[in-house]
Order: sequence, then structure tokens, then C-alpha cells
Amino acid sequence: MKNLITGGAGFIGSHLAEALLNRGDKVHIIDNLSTGSLSNIDRLTKNQNFSYTIGTIMNEKVVNKLIQDCDCIYHLAAAVGVKLIMEKPLETIETNVKGTEMVLRIANKYKKKVLITSTSEIYGNHVQHKLKEDDNRVLGPIKKWRWAYASSKTVDEFLALAYHIEKKLPVVIVRLFNTVGPRQTGAYGMVLPNFVQSALLGKPITIYGDGKQTRSFAYVKDVVKAMVELMGSPKTAGDVFNIGSEEEISINDLAKKIKKMVNSSSDIIRISYKEAYGKGFEDMRRRTPDVSKIKKLIGYKPSVTLDEIITKVIDYFKR
Repeated sequence: MKNLITGGAGFIGSHLAEALLNRGDKVHIIDNLSTGSLSNIDRLTKNQNFSYTIGTIMNEKVVNKLIQDCDCIYHLAAAVGVKLIMEKPLETIETNVKGTEMVLRIANKYKKKVLITSTSEIYGNHVQHKLKEDDNRVLGPIKKWRWAYASSKTVDEFLALAYHIEKKLPVVIVRLFNTVGPRQTGAYGMVLPNFVQSALLGKPITIYGDGKQTRSFAYVKDVVKAMVELMGSPKTAGDVFNIGSEEEISINDLAKKIKKMVNSSSDIIRISYKEAYGKGFEDMRRRTPDVSKIKKLIGYKPSVTLDEIITKVIDYFKR
């Protein structure tokens, strides 16, 4: 198989490329390095089945050639991270919507299967239970910029399903819930690597808000394995799947756990969302997936516990 990964030099993209190469596939990535890094793919460049393009998915001529030459597309390129979303809402919307529309349009031209990576942010403030793919979405007001990302990814999902319904394009959508592991940085607001780095350096572990909000963290290798299996299944076209862990933890407890595991002297402090992000921010109180659908289809089950994930991230930053 010849795989194209957009955003392939990013945290998840580099692990996905590695997984595909390990099974003997060919992989080409395109990344503009806005949030990705060449260091993420350095080890892969020694593999003769790996190649890459430094460039933007907005370059239609380049993307057309890459899609024409591949068998399937993993579309990961997007504006991500709470910090980036709050600082550059226009870039977030344009990159996510325009970029995805072009990838889908060209993929349809050559009828190549596409996996669209979406997000748990889609569900918004829905907190009643573990989130199922067909649950209603509860988004905040327009002036809360946090929801620009969720809304842009919602448009991506509608576009993908529209191409499937009208054009018979084989697409599968995955909603990722807090994917974590080695190579992820805290530069764009990712909480777990930020806490680990602060604990290792003896700096304050900073919680935004009251810390009672809960999250569920999935190990990146479990996530990319599920993505590859969904892409390979003929039963997934035109459907949406949660990928994540059902092991739920509050941000307060996450900070305490990381401090203990590092044996850190760091203080745990709290600051307001306004102080962290300025005006226009609203957080979601709970974000835990129901993964029964993907479990039924491909037998998905996270193999790495939260404690094991944290240990791997600690070891990565120590190195």
C-alpha cells in the first residue's frame, strides 16, 4: 500500500507513519512544520519506503500529485491545540475547512479512500455520560473562541459525509480523545506533557480553572493501530468512530499523580481561564468516550494504562 499522511511530521502523524512502515507499506507525508517537526520523522528517513514533502496542503498542484500517486489518505493536517485556537481563530477555521475540502475534492477525483481525523471537541459541553458517536452536540456561544475549532471540525465531518453520500467517496471519520505519548510537546496547551515537563524541572504545575474537569488519555500507539485497522476495513466507509480511553481522571488528580510519579518538588497552582487564554475561552467539564462501537467492529481495546502512559512520557522527556 502507498499511504499519504497529511500533517505527517506531527506527533500522531509520525507514529502513524512508523506503524505503516513497520508492516511493510510505503508512506509519503506532507507537512508545513507549523506544529510538526523534522525531528519526529528523522528516524524514518532511513527507510527506503518513506518520503516526505515540506509544504502546505493548500498547495493544490502538489496535493493533487501526491493523492494521484497514493492508494489511501490519512488526513491529519489541521490547526490544533487550545493555545493556537485562541490566538489564531482565523487560521484555525481556514486551515481546517479549506484544507479538508481540497483533500476530499481531489481524493474524489481519483476515488481514493480517506480517513479524516476529527476531535472529541465536536461534542462540546455534553457532560451527561460517556460520549457516543450519535449523541447531540452542545456548543457554547459564538463569542467563545474555543468553539471555533469544534465548529470547523464539524464542517469537516459534514463535508466528508457529503462526499460519501453524493459522490460515493469512501471516507471514514475518527474522533480522537486526548491522544498522548512520546514526541508530544506542551507547546500548544496539551496538558499531560506540560505537567510532566514542569514536574521534572521543579517548576509549578499549573492547572487552568478549578481542576475538577475530567479527561481520558489514550496512548498514541493504540490510537494509530485503530486508525490503520479502520482504514483497512470495508465496513467503515461513511461512518464515524470514537478512539480513546474510558479511563477518566480529573485534572487535579492528574497533576497529583504526575507529581508523585516524578517525585517532584513542584507546587501545584491554579489560574483562571481568563488569565491563561484571555477573553473568549470556555472549557468542557467532561470528555470521555464510549468506545463500544469501535470495540464491536475491530476489537479495539486500549493496551496501555494511564500510569504506563505517564511513565513513557516521563522517560521520553528525561532522554
